[in-house]
Amino acid sequence: MAEVTRVYKLPWPPSVNHYYRRVGWRTLISREGRRYRTEVVARLAALPACPMVGRLALSAILCPPDRRQFDIDNRLKALLDALQHAAVLEDDGQIDELTVKRGPIVPGGEVRVEIRERT
Repeated sequence: MAEVTRVYKLPWPPSVNHYYRRVGWRTLISREGRRYRTEVVARLAALPACPMVGRLALSAILCPPDRRQFDIDNRLKALLDALQHAAVLEDDGQIDELTVKRGPIVPGGEVRVEIRERT
């Protein structure tokens, strides 16, 4: 059976610092987080909706919109949740291997994602 690999170019995700909001005693996904998730789902809607199953390896290249400093790990939660919400994968717990790199500055920012089934 051939190895399944999917490649996506997605919008720049919000930082985990802006992904959640506290409302009283509850923690919710912020408006910015929900907007990001909706944008990812819309971009991927034209692609096959069958989620990847089994153990996965994910590689992400974070291409920021400008020269401001950022922690690359702060962008992953929004990205992984959006991929799950878009039915690209069943659950981010499937990911056994995760590689994150800082890429070049791209106007508007983007994330280049490659997901492959591990054999």
